[in-house]
Amino acid sequence: MLRRWRSQSLQQDEPAVQQADKVKALRTALGHLSGRGLKFCSDACLRRYLVARDWNVERAKKMLEETLKWRSTFKPEEIRWHEVAHEGETGKVSRADFRDRSGRVVLIMRPGMQNTTSADGNVRHLVYLLENAILNLPEGQGQMSWLIDFNGWSLTTNISIKTTRDIIYVLQNHYPERLAIVVIYNPPKFFEAFWKVVKFFVDPKTFEKIKFVYPNNKESAEVMKSFFDAENLPSEFGGKASLKYDHEEFSRLMAEEDVRTAKYWGFDDMP
Repeated sequence: MLRRWRSQSLQQDEPAVQQADKVKALRTALGHLSGRGLKFCSDACLRRYLVARDWNVERAKKMLEETLKWRSTFKPEEIRWHEVAHEGETGKVSRADFRDRSGRVVLIMRPGMQNTTSADGNVRHLVYLLENAILNLPEGQGQMSWLIDFNGWSLTTNISIKTTRDIIYVLQNHYPERLAIVVIYNPPKFFEAFWKVVKFFVDPKTFEKIKFVYPNNKESAEVMKSFFDAENLPSEFGGKASLKYDHEEFSRLMAEEDVRTAKYWGFDDMP
């Protein structure tokens, strides 16, 4: 609790002028950047890494350098839908066709639809959708929302602790401050044992954004109402809309998005 409070306090107390100065200091500390590294390291990006490290320039620099190293080898901007489409056949993770109240992109996750056991495949599939969600964020908005539906989830459909840990590591270390909220909707009772292990991998900043939501619970209803419009929200999450995943249609959309991604990163000639 102390660490969480300290993090919030530092972020709130840091004057705007000092924030701007630290963004400049971080850019200077990073040294010469070129190509994709330069494009990735926008002022908004540097700010996110500074926030993640309580405005400590040296710690933010270390974190960002590790991300740049990871991106140079993992190459998330080069992943194309046809490479990960088999992971998405059941709709276990997809980009919603609606936004939250702040215009943020919403990713819908359905662990009960898990269809593979490949740790690398699951991570690449999620990273692809993270990159796509970021590309579709409105100007001035740097975060997205996650809705996790546990309908049909069981121990047989659950991904391994290792895969879960890998996903959390990538999210926290290479996509800091990208989450606005994570809704864990109506998890079954036996999820508690899984959560007791997983939560130790979650840092305090991310932990604060995770909300356990249950049907017919007044507090839960207020959480959903503050972030989402009931008219757009699927009934699986207590809303009035229907959730339909058409893999062929989604694949066509992602093929179009791949063209946008290639243009954004400057390699239009990539297949």
